[in-house]
Amino acid sequence: MAAITWVRAPCAKLFYRNLAPCMWNIQKADFAKPAGVAGLGSKKAGKLGKLGPVVEKIVLPVETDTEKLVNYVCGSNILKQGQDVQLKPDSEYPDWLWSLRLTKPPPLEEMDQNSIQYWRRLRKLNNQRQSRLMKLKKY
Repeated sequence: MAAITWVRAPCAKLFYRNLAPCMWNIQKADFAKPAGVAGLGSKKAGKLGKLGPVVEKIVLPVETDTEKLVNYVCGSNILKQGQDVQLKPDSEYPDWLWSLRLTKPPPLEEMDQNSIQYWRRLRKLNNQRQSRLMKLKKY
């Protein structure tokens, strides 16, 4: 639980009546202490590095059976019981699946100017261009 303390700090402002320095209450909260700093119930979380405790990486198991990799969608079963989804022959899937574009989107010149995708892409490219130009501007 974080503690909130009140500190009385002198202020450079002067009251116009008696020209005495004023005192302002400043609220100081220590909610966000860096990890590894002693606090309530603090425990050593492990080896301390430059930025705090070092987190050990979790090694996930990788499927190495080639037969299973070819015939099943590995990782598709999210339940504890059951098995992964089995792949079907290509004839079982719709034709549009094989014509999907897997590369970068087409250049602006190849797109139809009457489509909403063209105008969205044009706006995105212009926003990117304007952002790059504003970065170059020195104030």
